[in-house]
Amino acid sequence: MELIIDTASEMASVGLSQEGALVAELTWRCPRNHSAELLPALQYLMERAGVDKSDLRAIFVCIGPGGYTGLRVGVSTAKGLAFALGLPLVGVGRLEADAYQHADYPGSICPIHRAGRGELAWAVYARAAAGWREVVPPRLSSLDGLLAAGRRRLKRALFCGEISDELAESLREALGRQAAGAGMTAMSVRRAGFIAELAWRRLAAGQTDDAASLKPIYLREAVVARPRGGGRK
Repeated sequence: MELIIDTASEMASVGLSQEGALVAELTWRCPRNHSAELLPALQYLMERAGVDKSDLRAIFVCIGPGGYTGLRVGVSTAKGLAFALGLPLVGVGRLEADAYQHADYPGSICPIHRAGRGELAWAVYARAAAGWREVVPPRLSSLDGLLAAGRRRLKRALFCGEISDELAESLREALGRQAAGAGMTAMSVRRAGFIAELAWRRLAAGQTDDAASLKPIYLREAVVARPRGGGRK
């Protein structure tokens, strides 16, 4: 049995899987309150499923990008559990999990989420003959930057993740004819079940992460408030 944790956004999700197949799942809106809600949610999920910590064989966790506090809570909890229980740990990116929901799409898949300051976090994935692959790694840019960096790869692409109507319209206007055959998905809810599928494949292939060194994906440095009165004295 594997335990799954995703706190990369306001839609938190925890789950239990058996060799990557979802057994139980809890997904809820958690606006900046992950530190208070995550552990009770995990306890509730395991009690309802009749699962004890001794039944766990691995920990799967979403490593972002996303909100600094939420990611820190989820990843540190996953690392602590993996270390304390002596279990393997596998991290899965937020954008990849968004894209994997549409893995059967016959073309490029571009997951997007708003990152504040007028910027977007995005990446590009695709299913090829060799299997699922990352075409463009997660990065941060404006919409113009996304189009400039990935225009060739975005032809007939499926855009997914946190796609608002306004952003969808901007993409259609910017891509013009290149948008022919492209798709836009509504605001999608990234679920623990998709993270489980991706993580299990890596675990089965022996691709695990070190609980001591695994870090969240932060595409922007955290903003730390400066002390009043200016700089260091």
